[in-house]
Order: sequence, then C-alpha cells, then structure tokens
Amino acid sequence: MKIDSIQNGIVIDHISAGRAMDLYELLGLKNVDCSVAMLMNVTSSKMGKKDIIKLDADIPVDLDAIGYVDPGATVNYIKNGVLDHKQSIRMPKMLKNVIKCKNPRCITTVEQELDQVFKLTDEEHKVYRCLYCETQAENK
Repeated sequence: MKIDSIQNGIVIDHISAGRAMDLYELLGLKNVDCSVAMLMNVTSSKMGKKDIIKLDADIPVDLDAIGYVDPGATVNYIKNGVLDHKQSIRMPKMLKNVIKCKNPRCITTVEQELDQVFKLTDEEHKVYRCLYCETQAENK
C-alpha cells in the first residue's frame, strides 16, 4: 500500500487503534474538499497498533473533538513537505458544540440556538456532563 507524502496539510497521529473512524465522523471529514487518508491498525513501536489520519490540506480541525475521542493523539502540521510543528492533545475541560445532549428534556433540545456545552467531571473515567442538565455524555 502506498500513501503519498503530504506537502501541506495535517497528520493526526498516535490515534488509538480503531478510533480513526470516530474522529473521521466527529470532525466531519466526509465534507472536506481535499484528500483524506485513514490508516488503521498500523504497527507502532510505542503503541503496538495505532491509527493515522492524513489531510492533504491545511484546514482547521477541532482539537477539542480530537481530545474527546483520543487525548493521547498528536497533530502534526506539514508545510512544504516537512514537519512544521507538532501539537500534543489533551482531554479538554469543556466541550462546546462537539457532542449533543441526549436528554429530551434538556433546554438545548428546545432552545436550538444554545451551544451544546459539556464539562469534564471525571478525568479518570472520561466523563463529560451537560452544563445545563448534568446528563452524562456517551463515552466515545
């Protein structure tokens, strides 16, 4: 298998094996107008196996969404075919418009213009709760 190198774009690396599709969907990558390569279960000396997403364009990506799905991932920014800089991802304390509250009685289901805001309440177990109704978000 041959995946061409990226001249200008983004590589989301060190994604836990099997999580790339979750990121693909959450980041809305099916709607981008550039080449997207998703490699799954790639051999890694550090992780055993990992996933990688390559975007052949320097487009904005939601770092909070990446941190929600896999806080151990890294984002590499490529310029002129070389690594420009690397950014480690952490679990965000707050998520804004990344996920939606599943509680049908939550104010966000009635007031559509309200932002969907979740706060991290248990970092060890990756628990996020709706800021408005305290409903626990489904774990990604």
